[in-house]
Amino acid sequence: MSRLERIIGGVLRAGVITSSICLGAGLVLTLVGGAAAAANALLQTGVIVLLATPVARVLVSIAEYAQQRDWRFTLLTLVVLVELLASAVAALFFNRRL
Repeated sequence: MSRLERIIGGVLRAGVITSSICLGAGLVLTLVGGAAAAANALLQTGVIVLLATPVARVLVSIAEYAQQRDWRFTLLTLVVLVELLASAVAALFFNRRL
């Protein structure tokens, strides 16, 4: 297994575990009727972490490819990052409530 695969595996694992903990804690607080604000914050944090995990994976890939001086894959991965960010901005813009 290459270094990049190990690092990406760690990033993905950390993202999923962190997201799962936040979502689980938020769900438990919601079900027991605990602090609604805290439950909502945990649920939102869990979703944001889950959505940010693939972006973190792309950022790690860019850094690793650049360190290896593999400029073709660095550029291609930068294109993927721009596409991810553009789709997030478009979703926010087109789903904005007036």
